[in-house]
Amino acid sequence: MIGLIEFETKRLCLRQWRPEDREPFAELNADPRVMEYFPALLDRAASDAMAERCQSLIAAHGWGLWAVEKRNTSEFMGFVGLHVPIFEFPFSPCVEIGWRLAFQYWGKGFATEAAQASLHVGFKLLGLSEIVSFTAVPNFRSHAVMERLGMHETSQTFEHPHIPRGSFLRQHRLYRLLRDEWVMPPGMIFSVNQLSDVKRG
Repeated sequence: MIGLIEFETKRLCLRQWRPEDREPFAELNADPRVMEYFPALLDRAASDAMAERCQSLIAAHGWGLWAVEKRNTSEFMGFVGLHVPIFEFPFSPCVEIGWRLAFQYWGKGFATEAAQASLHVGFKLLGLSEIVSFTAVPNFRSHAVMERLGMHETSQTFEHPHIPRGSFLRQHRLYRLLRDEWVMPPGMIFSVNQLSDVKRG
């Protein structure tokens, strides 16, 4: 049996998806501010399908793009976590770390906090040797999160195969982090709620 990993940080809970997450998830996927560096807004059907994929992958593997909620209010905020890209990239195969939070939670350190805990899961619990992250070249806000995580920008840029040629979003920047380079941030509060027989990388 594959175990489910769910965990908490000082302010956040990263957990499996629930049916009640779908409405607020659809709202953030329809927000032009949140989706500025994605090819298009998602309608409700596409948003629900994405939530279903995230839920199914966590159920199958024990880890993935976790739903994020505030511990003190139980508000759904978006997702943060680890993912194996479905597209072929020059650096494939790989595991990436990614995030998408509702606009009202930006600028408060939530993405960084959740991503730091996700890196811990990836490196210490799953045994991954490397985790990457990438985003469109003009997405400086996400670049800043990657750098706060200790990830290293590479000289490698690439064209995302899912984005049309000629789009200003097609060119992407790649960041990498090796397990031996990662250090748990001082003072970080982190606890795993469930863990058993999880597939290791």
